[in-house]
Amino acid sequence: MTLTIRSAETTIRAGSVGELLRLRSDFSREAAYLEYAGGGRAPAVSYGELHRMAARWAAFFKELGVGPGGTVGLVVSDPVEMAVVFLSALAAGRTVAPFDYTASDGELVAACARTAPRIVISDRSAPDGNRTKWVTMFPGECFGPGAPLYGGAMPCAGTGGVVLSTSGTTGVAKVVRLDEAQLLHAATSIADHFDLSPGDRGFNPLPLFHINAEVVGLLATLVSGGTIVLDDRFHRQGFWAAMASQGITWINAVPAILARLAVLEGGERVPAGIRLARSASAPLPVPVLERFERATGIPVVETYGMTEAASQITANPPRGPRKPGSVGVPVTAEVRVVAGEGVLALPGEVGRVGVRGPSVIRAYASPGYEDRVDADCWLDTGDLGYLDGDGYLFLVGRVDDVINRGGEKVYPKEVEDAVLGEPGVRSVAVVGRDHEVLGSVPVAYIVADGVRGEGDEQLAGAVVARVHERCTRLLARPKRPVAYHVVERLPAGPTGKVRRSGVNGVPVIFSLLVP
Repeated sequence: MTLTIRSAETTIRAGSVGELLRLRSDFSREAAYLEYAGGGRAPAVSYGELHRMAARWAAFFKELGVGPGGTVGLVVSDPVEMAVVFLSALAAGRTVAPFDYTASDGELVAACARTAPRIVISDRSAPDGNRTKWVTMFPGECFGPGAPLYGGAMPCAGTGGVVLSTSGTTGVAKVVRLDEAQLLHAATSIADHFDLSPGDRGFNPLPLFHINAEVVGLLATLVSGGTIVLDDRFHRQGFWAAMASQGITWINAVPAILARLAVLEGGERVPAGIRLARSASAPLPVPVLERFERATGIPVVETYGMTEAASQITANPPRGPRKPGSVGVPVTAEVRVVAGEGVLALPGEVGRVGVRGPSVIRAYASPGYEDRVDADCWLDTGDLGYLDGDGYLFLVGRVDDVINRGGEKVYPKEVEDAVLGEPGVRSVAVVGRDHEVLGSVPVAYIVADGVRGEGDEQLAGAVVARVHERCTRLLARPKRPVAYHVVERLPAGPTGKVRRSGVNGVPVIFSLLVP
């Protein structure tokens, strides 16, 4: 593919990440591309500096015996260093396998087995049981000049890509391969949809081993010519002051982050100049969206994406009608909803969501999922939802999450939205519990503000009583939880997506059983 990028200086046409980086270096050499939010730990990296670092990395990969298309594993904790090696490998035409730097030794060994990298670049020592060539870098060496002291020209072949394990909530990882063309298609569509420009300064606290941060944070910013400010994780304390000092204009967030920011702490002031907060990676409850916008005045643009589609699929229009509860309109791919055997659903009718397009995979890289993509390249996402008359997509849950209560289908998201509407509820997960007569019944696990553990039972009980009254008022009887459990936290993945399969093992602070 060839990208056409218009900027204040010129029109840039690029066919690969390497070529795009070279042209950005030519036209915006001194402009800051990567910055660290914490300051003092990692220097800012300009487009020109990254291009020089990437050329050295290209020669280093060649010396290590990893040719174009070869897979390089990455386990790097510093976000700026991780970004440098990730982008350098892509620009050099290599395939990148980014791993979770917090993973256990066993998890890393398993991840290497799934993705088969030729080498792993890491700032930690090789795990026990590792059989992959492991190159350990010290802090600062990933910037290039301190580690691979090799010169060389940057190839621009476009043979790179990523290989990732999906972050689903079922615990069953599927391997996904995406090439440069798919990544750049998604990144360009995202930059266009959000009107990203060289004057924008984005903030990304999300992990760079996840497709969201890689494409939305790094590559969409590279396409736009702006700056992306990275953090190692989300820090609630001093958040808005940091946004002000960094001059942030847009935030790449997930619902768990927006829920924390929806309650301003004493003396906090939300800076002007932030034009949007993008929400992705998990469904955004309407009450959370409304609380955040009311508290901050910043519009939330809810989106929908997945690893298999190189991140974003749909998004609400930043300047057009944004529909609360909807993940918006198609941006990077086609979307359909199938209600029956190949029968398209009518507007408002719930069915299985399918997607296809230039950034969507046509097959998984791991066996056992051949039936997920049909002959016409439609990928069955495993999500349930409906399209309204304006073409906006509304998600109601995962196929595996639907609770069948005596023949009545209960979608957890609807119940969760009702629970979250009650003040004092920070987060909730509704799951099915086996029932000898009805088959399955809904149970709610709640995280309440101010409830930390033993001794907070009275506060927890008061919150649950209000939640139960609200559910009784708003939900039909089959949808009402039969039990409410208050817990200190919900098990979640690195992007804040709740792992429903793990909620039953969380210690309970207070319970209310409904007869």
